[in-house]
Amino acid sequence: MPLGARRTFRFGAVVALSLVLAYGLATPMPFLAPIFAVLLTAAPAPPMGPKQLLGLLVVVTITLGIGLVLMPLLRTYPISAVMMIAAGLFASTYLGVGKGKAMVGTLLTIGLTMIPAAGLLEITLARTVVKGLLIGIGMVVVCQWIVYPLFPEDPVRVAPPKAPPADPQTAAWLALRTMLIVLPSVMLAFTNPTLYMPLIMKSVMLGQQGCLVTARAAGYELLGSTFLGGAFAIAFWFVLKFWPSLWMFGLWMLLFGMFFGAKLYRVIATRYPASFWINVGVTMLILLGPAVQDSAGSDPSSAFIRRFSLFVLVTVYAWFAILLLEWLRERTSSRSASAA
Repeated sequence: MPLGARRTFRFGAVVALSLVLAYGLATPMPFLAPIFAVLLTAAPAPPMGPKQLLGLLVVVTITLGIGLVLMPLLRTYPISAVMMIAAGLFASTYLGVGKGKAMVGTLLTIGLTMIPAAGLLEITLARTVVKGLLIGIGMVVVCQWIVYPLFPEDPVRVAPPKAPPADPQTAAWLALRTMLIVLPSVMLAFTNPTLYMPLIMKSVMLGQQGCLVTARAAGYELLGSTFLGGAFAIAFWFVLKFWPSLWMFGLWMLLFGMFFGAKLYRVIATRYPASFWINVGVTMLILLGPAVQDSAGSDPSSAFIRRFSLFVLVTVYAWFAILLLEWLRERTSSRSASAA
């Protein structure tokens, strides 16, 4: 089997298997497992070993623990806590862009945003989010161990070199840009954590994607991936309604996951980068997961429209923030050059 086909099947199988296990075992916040499956399986590499998994879970526990520590501070000294969260967002992005620790930076960002927001409503909800994240990550790695022997990488293939970290000045600028993209969504989530929790995940993805795109490409990359992710979520929802069962949920996820994998690994030609298709898949899952949970009680259609409208608004804000900050940066640079 060609290498691209193996990667495509592996990506789709890991995402589908993690979804079936998460929903079948009724884990806390089960839609988090397939989201992390997309993030952890996108890189074409063998899965991490048991020691690496243990180290990752320790890192996740520490980063999420920071969010738990911030909860009482938010209630007592909200302004100081928000400033600490802003500084933490800057540091986490700088860690990912400037030091090459993208996954650690993403997990730290989630710990600084989702956990305090959930804890403002109820400490039990914050603990549920922590359990969902830890169980989801562990479950994804176990699924990778199961699927990888079926669709391995070429044994003699040399792993592609990692992109070098950005220089300190560029990394600091991108960290500032990401912090300004994510922070308003976090502030909004503090008013109603249960409603705006998916918005935090979306803003985190936008912040990470915003580090990789230029101001010129930000419009069609950010807005395009958001609208396409919403379209895939609608299509997934309607095909699932014909036979709403866990196994059909997993089979449809396998099909959609293989399509995203084919785009991700260039099996199907595309002019968009890998970050675009990762954001499409994550957006679809962020919209679809809460909609599946809403179907047990409230009206899922109105909730979906409300969430998707918020996603579009925060994406437009992210695009505007990137354009404005890049304009200010160019203007400041030109003034410095003229003064010199």
